[in-house]
Amino acid sequence: MPKVKTNSGAKKRFVLTGSGKVKRHHAYHSHILTKKTKKQKRNLQHADLVVTENMKQVRDLLNLR
Repeated sequence: MPKVKTNSGAKKRFVLTGSGKVKRHHAYHSHILTKKTKKQKRNLQHADLVVTENMKQVRDLLNLR
């Protein structure tokens, strides 16, 4: 049986915390920032946790069991 590969895109986008939760970054904060308000850009800076409904999908991409 061959090894199961981790999804390369998911490796770059998600970080596992010490308690087993998965951190993610907000989208829409990389370009076309001139039309976004300061408040919107500030709120997009902070990392967030993956919601529980998407946790199984993310863990499957990262091959976490």
